[in-house]
Amino acid sequence: MSGITVTEQSRPVSTQDTARTATLADISPYSIAHPIGYETAKRALDYVGALAGLLIVLPICTVIAILVKLDSRGPILFRQKRPGKDGRPFTILKFRTMRKDAEEKLAQVTDIHDTEDPLIRVEADPRVTRLGRLLRMTSIDELPQLINVLRGEMSLVGPRPISRPIHDPRDPLRLKVRPGITGLWQISGRKNGNTDFMLGRDMAYLQRRSLSFDLLLLLKTVKAVMKADGAR
Repeated sequence: MSGITVTEQSRPVSTQDTARTATLADISPYSIAHPIGYETAKRALDYVGALAGLLIVLPICTVIAILVKLDSRGPILFRQKRPGKDGRPFTILKFRTMRKDAEEKLAQVTDIHDTEDPLIRVEADPRVTRLGRLLRMTSIDELPQLINVLRGEMSLVGPRPISRPIHDPRDPLRLKVRPGITGLWQISGRKNGNTDFMLGRDMAYLQRRSLSFDLLLLLKTVKAVMKADGAR
């Protein structure tokens, strides 16, 4: 699913953050399921699925790469540091959907330091290119993350890696597993959700993790992508 391609910078912890954290201090109801043999099977699914996926979409990616270059100045791929498993940073890959100077012009479209919710949503962002809007709508901009999966930095299914700090005690729990290209949040109408909604979906996924559940989420992701449901 199409993710946030702007730089999600950190901000000071506000009084709202402190109050919200205090109300969620007890995370004892949440846990991570560890079915027998799941991690090995999941990694095998990730590797085979990502490799097969790359071979299938290679012609599409070649065309998209040419179109991105022709549509606007700048690199073909967007690269950004994101927290991976156990919080270790990795470089996430996407097709670039914004203009080259997008990060410098972020302050012109939103004041991230005054944004209470870490999940920045900018409606009709003028920095997004013409092609970028189409790539986001169809989630094609996420295809390069299959390389992240092959590298072992990401999984096909898992919590979405968000670069901007989340001041919530549930966040460290979601960082104990590999982040995913898709997940329960992405197929649950994430474009209409906030950080609390995302964390709730991630906690539900962690408690239900299994190979069959991952396969179900992948199938539902295909359906959501075809409907452009949740893309932004």
